[in-house]
Amino acid sequence: MTRILLFPGQGSQFVGMGKNLADAFRPARELFQEVDDALSQHLTQLMFEGPEEDLRLTENAQPALMAVSMAIIRVLESDGKTVAGLASHVAGHSLGEYTALCAAKALSVTDTARLLKLRGKAMQKAVPVGEGAMAAILGLDCDVVEEIAGEARSNGQVCELANDNAPGQAVVSGHKAAVERAIFFAKEKGAKRGLLLPVSAPFHCSLMAPAADAMKTALDEAALASPLVPVIANVTAAPVDDPETLRRLLVEQVTGRVRWRESVAGFAELGIDQTVEIGAGKVLSGLVRRIDRSLDNSNLENPADIEAFNANL
Repeated sequence: MTRILLFPGQGSQFVGMGKNLADAFRPARELFQEVDDALSQHLTQLMFEGPEEDLRLTENAQPALMAVSMAIIRVLESDGKTVAGLASHVAGHSLGEYTALCAAKALSVTDTARLLKLRGKAMQKAVPVGEGAMAAILGLDCDVVEEIAGEARSNGQVCELANDNAPGQAVVSGHKAAVERAIFFAKEKGAKRGLLLPVSAPFHCSLMAPAADAMKTALDEAALASPLVPVIANVTAAPVDDPETLRRLLVEQVTGRVRWRESVAGFAELGIDQTVEIGAGKVLSGLVRRIDRSLDNSNLENPADIEAFNANL
């Protein structure tokens, strides 16, 4: 089988994540310590013990999710494996794209942790709390949701298609009043459901322009190498392995649409027939099933998953 490794985005975090990995594997413990040292923060303690409201903060959730995924990669590598030996490509949803680059050795763990901490802070700072919002629109095609977002804009307010996650599952982002209008319009057009998401900022829309500027400065200074395998970029849904192109696309990703449905739909053309989600939760695995049921689909989250995966290689 030709495999791609997938790395989750924000929303998959939960208190206690990664603790079973730390209890079972020394490489996982070492990875968590590396992230704590990079951030000068007891992030691992927050991951294991909470409180949940602190873990949910964007500046904590992003490096924490990366840490859990990279702990699993380190465990796999301790058995002599490499990402290049395990997969033909990697991909991640939003912040997961940074994790994918780290797993593919394009970014160091230290740089990835610091970039994600900065990314989280910059995204939160870009829009005052309460002014922005995101909403999931279920049961309508992406094109229809994009039209609804356009109709919801008024008085200079922003409402844009932020995530094209799967057939019948899209997310809009922008000013709260405009996003609420989009929910109303979506229900009028037959959406099964429209609901505000529990996020602290309107990610992946033009309101994040200040955060994109901050990330451009940081990424210009970061050491970014060619990944061991190509990364499927969120904003193009296409494989990339050129460092300078990756640097540019990571900046565009802050304000740009996450084209997850298109990314997964294109796996077959790349010869990919197996997906393995690496890290907390099973959100991406669920999306993959909705997009292409022909793909062999699994996830690695705990020690038993890792043992089963190794046994089947």
